[in-house]
Amino acid sequence: MNKIIIVGGLSACLLLGGCGAGQAAYATSAESTVAAQESTVTPTESTEATETVSTETAQSEAQLPDGVYTAEFSTDSSMFHVSEACDGKGTLTVKDGVMTIHISLGSKKILNLYPGLAEDAAKEGAVLLEPTTDTVTYSDGMTEEVYGFDVPVPAIGEEFDLALIGTKGKWYDHKVVVSDPVTEDSEGGVAPFDLSTVEDGSYTIELTMEGGSGRASIQSPTQITVADGAATATLEWSSPNYDYMLVNGEKYLPVNTEGNSVFEVPVEALDAPLTMIGDTVAMSTPHEVEYTVTFHSETLESAESGK
Repeated sequence: MNKIIIVGGLSACLLLGGCGAGQAAYATSAESTVAAQESTVTPTESTEATETVSTETAQSEAQLPDGVYTAEFSTDSSMFHVSEACDGKGTLTVKDGVMTIHISLGSKKILNLYPGLAEDAAKEGAVLLEPTTDTVTYSDGMTEEVYGFDVPVPAIGEEFDLALIGTKGKWYDHKVVVSDPVTEDSEGGVAPFDLSTVEDGSYTIELTMEGGSGRASIQSPTQITVADGAATATLEWSSPNYDYMLVNGEKYLPVNTEGNSVFEVPVEALDAPLTMIGDTVAMSTPHEVEYTVTFHSETLESAESGK
């Protein structure tokens, strides 16, 4: 399972508004680009239907929870790349399932971008991506003003078309890839996922657990309920012998009387190790065992829709 990690080399750029720090524009063009990736098929088009399902599945797997990430931005040309000050990365914003990455380029020579092919960008009525003016800071402390762009991202880890036009007035086709999204905090550690970005509702989420003898475990994925930015997990043990749990000093009793022990406990954060104590009566005397449980935000899915 991929865990969210941190990339620490961007703090100077991000603080000064460069390296993708501009706000993402959730324009109609971004939504239409995502929508354009979906295919409409008829029952008779079996081969195309199979390909469409495969594409939609890949996009669903690549989707991220709402939030802000740092991500790699790769292109097929050494002449088209993010500023060297940004270490090949931009700021990826996910809102309501729409992904947009802000990139700070190496100069002001690229005037517009277009999420698609060059021949379509040149057509009348084409909606072009307009530049922002970003300030980037290099490792030697020098700063520079460059153009930045908010680019709609149809999927993580997959090539997509992004045309550009420069000062010579000609459109060029390019392939780009956005990959390896991570969250970042100001101290360079792993940033807990912001639960306030999650809508109220019931979800499933995968977890990992460390500690104890390894003979008992908690079912994964498990159910998690979010209300007003607070989360509560329903934890089912692989044993009926747990009579209480301690979380942040609070004691929680099982919510069931038969079968494996089930508890409802608060979850302060995702993607961060949480200490929980389970008291087991499986031994000759009750014994408190300390566990470390991590809930992984990239696996968060709606319990109703499975998405």
